[in-house]
Amino acid sequence: MPEFRQVFSAKAAGMACAALLLATPCTAQNYPDRPIRFVVPFAPGGNADTVSRNTGVKVAESIGQQVVIDNRSGANGNIGMEIVARAAPDGYTIGLGYIANVAIAPSLVSKLPYDPIRDYAPVTLLATAPNIIVVHVSVNARTLKELIALSKAKPKSINFSSAGVASVGHLTGELFNTASGADFQHVPYKGSAQGVIDLVAGQIQMLIGGMSSVMPHIKAGRLRAIAVTGARRSPAAPEVVTVAESLMPGFEATAWYGVMAPAGTPKPVVTRLHGEFAKALALPDVKQRLENLGYQIVASTPDEFAAYIKTEIAKWSKVVKASGAKAE
Repeated sequence: MPEFRQVFSAKAAGMACAALLLATPCTAQNYPDRPIRFVVPFAPGGNADTVSRNTGVKVAESIGQQVVIDNRSGANGNIGMEIVARAAPDGYTIGLGYIANVAIAPSLVSKLPYDPIRDYAPVTLLATAPNIIVVHVSVNARTLKELIALSKAKPKSINFSSAGVASVGHLTGELFNTASGADFQHVPYKGSAQGVIDLVAGQIQMLIGGMSSVMPHIKAGRLRAIAVTGARRSPAAPEVVTVAESLMPGFEATAWYGVMAPAGTPKPVVTRLHGEFAKALALPDVKQRLENLGYQIVASTPDEFAAYIKTEIAKWSKVVKASGAKAE
């Protein structure tokens, strides 16, 4: 009960602050006057860490306050997201929302300790990261149409790996199966690294996953890129077609990363945060660095991000249900 009262009081204080915008501590002009904690719900060194650190350091330079990256991994990222949901809504604790924790987890985890819609104030969708469909060079397909034809001719004969059951790569594959009528067989791995090794060795035929881990093998001729799953071609591999332009108009399945504050954070503070992160993403060095790694810059408004979250939750709930995927 003491913890609940503390959280409730913090939320109430934040909401009262939002209502009294003329009160000095609440105005964007005086925010921030101390360091901001940026909770990243994954371990250091991964994709989420890359996006948060590349933007966070530039925001810190702009506002004249530290943006402290606080890596809080565990429970597939849900621990870090819960920390943000329960933090005081004053703009001094923000978090990195990821597709798996925000859009997929609600239909996958029966007792999720936060509500992605109710418990957060979306700030901005920073960037998306399309998956790439790659095959071993021994697979007799150079286009998406040829690959689907192979699968239909002999269902489940082509295995595809992902970073695990209910990972973005796995569910993208299931969405692809449903949309195309193909029947690729999922082979889950504990992380993406071993899947890439087995693909290069020819132990499996296909992979749906992040671009950074497979691009060196594509360039070396060990793997063949078939298509990317984003709405547009990736700056990291502009020669690779999208699934949408190649065969299935409207198909899109991307990992994404966005900044989220606790619900009740005053609107002027959310607006200031949005502006600072958007400004960071527009910097040439940040843009080039992220695009070279396969990210596509977005910098959406808070309202646009909120609408996108709702759309993504609805889309992936259907995929989870159809696939029968369960949280591990």
